[in-house]
Parts: sequence; C-alpha cells; structure tokens
Amino acid sequence: MKRIIYIGIMFLGLLFQQCDLDLYPLDGPTTGTFPATQEEAEMGLLASYKTYSELDASSTHYLHVMDNITDIGYARPSNNYTSAITSSLTTDNAMAGKPWAYHYKTIARCHTVLDNLENIKDDMPEDTYYKIEAELRFIRAYSYSKLVEVYGDVPLVLHALGLDNSDLPRISKSEIQQWIIDEMTTVADNLPVSQSASGNVRAGSVAAYMLKARVALYAQQYSVAADAAKTALDLADGVYSLTAFDNTIDFCNQSYEAGEPECANIFGYNGYDNSREWIWVIEYNQTISGNTHNQAYYMGSRLGKGCSYFGPTQNLIDSYQCLDGLPITESPLYNENSPFTNRDPRLDMYCARPNSRLMGFQFESNASVKKVHNYWPVINGESDEPSLSSNKDATNAYRSFSGYLWRKHTDNSNYETNSSRGFCDQNVGIFRYAELLLIYAEAKIEANDIDASVYDAIDQIRTRAGMPALERNMSQAQLRTALRYERKVELCNDGLRWYDLRRWGIADEVMNGYIYLNRAGNNWTKAALLEIDENANPVYNYTEASNYFTTQEVVYNTTKDEYWPIPQQEVDINPNLEQNPNY
Repeated sequence: MKRIIYIGIMFLGLLFQQCDLDLYPLDGPTTGTFPATQEEAEMGLLASYKTYSELDASSTHYLHVMDNITDIGYARPSNNYTSAITSSLTTDNAMAGKPWAYHYKTIARCHTVLDNLENIKDDMPEDTYYKIEAELRFIRAYSYSKLVEVYGDVPLVLHALGLDNSDLPRISKSEIQQWIIDEMTTVADNLPVSQSASGNVRAGSVAAYMLKARVALYAQQYSVAADAAKTALDLADGVYSLTAFDNTIDFCNQSYEAGEPECANIFGYNGYDNSREWIWVIEYNQTISGNTHNQAYYMGSRLGKGCSYFGPTQNLIDSYQCLDGLPITESPLYNENSPFTNRDPRLDMYCARPNSRLMGFQFESNASVKKVHNYWPVINGESDEPSLSSNKDATNAYRSFSGYLWRKHTDNSNYETNSSRGFCDQNVGIFRYAELLLIYAEAKIEANDIDASVYDAIDQIRTRAGMPALERNMSQAQLRTALRYERKVELCNDGLRWYDLRRWGIADEVMNGYIYLNRAGNNWTKAALLEIDENANPVYNYTEASNYFTTQEVVYNTTKDEYWPIPQQEVDINPNLEQNPNY
C-alpha cells in the first residue's frame, strides 16, 4: 500500500523546490502552468496529502502530542509542553507555531493544483477531474478545520497568493466553519465511498461527510452534524466498522504474569493494514527520505528502549469505570488495594500501569521493585521462562513522569528499532469509525433528538470493550455524561481532548488547579478521590491525594488560552493580522 501513494513523490518534491512552493502561503508566489497533465495533477494531490506527515513535535505526530497537554496526558516537563498547560505560551513558541506553518503549507500545495486544474479539464475523464478537485478541496477544508480550532479567526486563502496581495485579514471562525460545511456539501458526493486501495490514505465520501459532521458539531450546529454523521454511517455500511480487540483483551485486569494486552490490531501496523476502523490516515514509509517519525521511541518504556516522554495521567486512570459501568467512587467492584482489577478493559488496552506487561517486560514504576521479568527470551523462542532485568522504568532519571505509559498507538515490533536515532513508519490515523459513532451520538444528544440510535452508537463501542450497555430512558444530562465518558476513554491519545475541553466550556475548571501524577508508583486510598463529576472527570481531595501523588499545577486563562498565539513572524509581515488576545 505504501508504494502506491508515494510513487512519483520524490520527483514532485524536486519540482516543488524549484517552484519554491514550501514558503508560507501568505507570501508564496503562483506556480505558472502546473499542472499541465492529469499525471501532474495527481502528483500534486499526493504531495498535498504528504504535508500532513511533516507536522510533529518530539518526532511524534501532533495528533499524538495534543492529548499530552491536557488533563489526560502528560509530557516530560519542558518549555514547549509545560508552557502549554500553565498559560505561559509565547508568540515564538515552536510547538504553538507549527500548526500554522504546516496547515497553510498544505493549503498552498492544494492551490498549486486547484488554480490551474480547470485548464486541463478537457484532457481527462470528467469523473477523474471532479474526484481530484474534491480531494484537494477536502484537504484544504481539513487544514482550515484545524487552524480555526487552534487559532480562532484566521485568513481564508482560496487561491495562491503573490507578494502584492498577501496581507489578508482574519476571517471569523464561525464563517470559516460554515465555509467548510458548505464545501463538503458540494464535493462529498464527487468522491468514492472509500479509497481502500490507497490504504485509506486518500479520502472518500465517508471522510468528507465525517469532516462536515465534526466541524458542524464543533460549531454547535447539531442537526447539521447529526445528518452528516448519519449519511457517513450509511455510506460506511459494509465498508467501515469497529474492529474487535484481539484475544489479548483477556489479559486486562490481570497481572503481568497472565500476558500482555495489545491493541496493535487496531492501532499498530497490523491495524493500519487490516482494520476496517480507519477511515482516513496519514501514511509513513521508511523507503521515502524523511518520511518517518520516532513516535515509538518517545512513547516507549525505558526497558522497551524508549524514553517515556508521554504518558497518561492519574486523572485518566481514575476516570475508567468498573466492569459494572459505575465510576470507581460508586462501584462495589472497586478495591483500593487492587485498583487495576474489575475495570473497563480499555484501561489496560490503551494504558500501561504498574504490575502489567509492556513491550515484553513487567512494567513497574516503584523503585522498590529492583528486578522485573523480561519475556523477550520467551517471545523469541529462546527459553520457556522469562529472564530478569534491572528495572530502568523505576530508576532512570527520565522515566515516565506520570507513572504510566501509553499502550495505544504503539507496536511491540518497534522494540527492534527503538533508539534515540531510530525511526518508525507506523501510520497515524486521522478519522476513525469509533469517533464517527460518537459524533453522531453527541449531535443527537445536544439537539435533544434522542432515540434508540443514540444508545446503539454508544453501545457499539462499549460492547466492543466488554462494558455493559447503557441503561435506557436516560435524561439528556445523563446521556451527555455517558457520551463524554466515552470520548474521554475511547478517544484518549487520539488528539481530540484539547478541543473537547474548550468546546464544552470546561477547560477553565479542568485545567485550573492540578493534574495528578504517580511517578513513584505509590498505592493510594479511596479518600484521595471525592467524586467523578458530570463530565466524567475525577475530583480530588488535594490534601489526601498529595500524600500519594505528585502534582503539576495547571493554569487556564479564559481570556487567553482558548487559542494559541499566531506566530510572531506572521504578525510582523502582515499588518492586517491581529494577534490573539493577551499574547
């Protein structure tokens, strides 16, 4: 699959360098007569997709960074990451500026083809012309959907710009959201339902309707979102679906001795090759120069030859329900002396916690555990018994700062290549069927148009995880809580939590105060936790909790932190570009 997408990209890259296409869009020149043929148009389209693979931080795609600057994930303390959760971002912060640069770069690449595409319309089949045009408009619209969520009002550039017309003002977020909705309404049906031959790297109509649904949901156009999501679900029937967890789900809620839970059949190499859950993905390919990342190293455990840079917080761990569907503050199944048993299996499928197995090793974050079991001799067929290894996951100065690690979006096969200079070409998913179900359910709940289909959408995800179905006849408020729980635990580390906190209007309460970390792997008592609130968030007794957990103070300024600063260099060169408030 990988070779299909990037054939011809190296040639096209040289062409683009000659045309100076990678300048920021607000001062980038037009590109003459390109494309002159259908083949050139298709190569330009592929180059537009490829730009998404370049948006990273710490060699990890932004989609898998964003949740680690919220309440559910934590990054190793640094200027980029700690500033983002302490209201300390500056206008020259590298992480805050990257989305602006790369999304406008993508938009510019789309215009390189779109501006001249009609000139060759008569030289290709009509359906091919409209398909290429629709894909380019989809890519452009997706980039704008990310720009408005991160920066708010932004310039709406719809053609390649010359140096004499680049000083564009910001257009309101709501206007751009409506433009995206209208764009997808126009072009979605010009796309095939899916483009599975490309490994879903190229978008189909399901992806286009899903983009429309997501943007409408974020814009609080709930009926529009529900209708678009329903159309996407109908088109997806028989094409996309949830993928069952493999039989390693049986190791959830057990110790490392039982086995290692893995979700690679959805979120690893196998998943991207075979799962029908992925609707649209970013492709990486180690045979293409520069088209790799090192996410496996940054997410990996110390014993797994990683650097433990990102990990779930105690806040997320405590959010997972018990197997009876009740919060741990209410369930009789919860045992403070064995807090990782009788829990929603997704705790173990998506996160690594003490006394579990991770990347072939017993994972323990408490330094009292000096030696841990190494199962690689068993995995490699060299022995029937594991060996013992020194517990670097508890003693290394740069072990996990949260006390937990992500299992989701990792793959044990990366153990062979993990290193600070290693590489990974595991794909990164953008649109997933589980999110589509939750978009549909949330839109219906918020429109107060509640019927059996809402329960069914949520229950499909819960049933896949081995959790009980929702009780029927719930109120709108109760369903909202159930929905927010599912988005939090099912979509964790997918890169959506940052946006959810802001659009739900709860960032000021969730991201002010403290997030809790258990770097030392301590035991704790139920008294540390007061309740799980109506947004499925744990509320802590700080005095009690601080006896067991370390904390990170977080600050969210409601007049500032809804959006990130526009890069200062952009403001400097464009007199019509106003900076976001309080930066």
